[in-house]
Amino acid sequence: MFALTSPDFNSGETIPKRFTCDGDNISPAFRWICVPDGTKELLLVCDDPDAPNGVFHHWAAWGLSPDAGFLRSGFGAESLEPGFRQAVNDFGKPGYGGPCPLKGDKPHSYHFRLSALREKVTATTLDAHCVEIIELAHPHVIEFAEHVGLYGRPGP
Repeated sequence: MFALTSPDFNSGETIPKRFTCDGDNISPAFRWICVPDGTKELLLVCDDPDAPNGVFHHWAAWGLSPDAGFLRSGFGAESLEPGFRQAVNDFGKPGYGGPCPLKGDKPHSYHFRLSALREKVTATTLDAHCVEIIELAHPHVIEFAEHVGLYGRPGP
């Protein structure tokens, strides 16, 4: 079964501070297994469906190799990495933007979703936003795996 895990936190548990706006604001590491046959590339996104104004897009990285089996931690806003691309997140910056719910909100759930794609994503512009990449990839999704973390910030 296609699965996504992280050595940095278990699904359903709190995301460590270093991967949030209160820490180093860098991406956690991920591992995947049992990639479906016919996968040409992978797309990894991070969304917060608990955001007050609807889903907030924290990350979309595409062009990931299905054969790699892992993605190291450490990608931040505007990190450049050979081999894959990162979209502009809802913070308005390319790359990863960590969890940063409003202070005093209950913990939000952050959905890291890895999609196996039967075709490669071809972005129309170099500054494509997460939503655009997700929409371009949608018709090509064979299967997806999800890893969910929680993060909240105490009130004042």
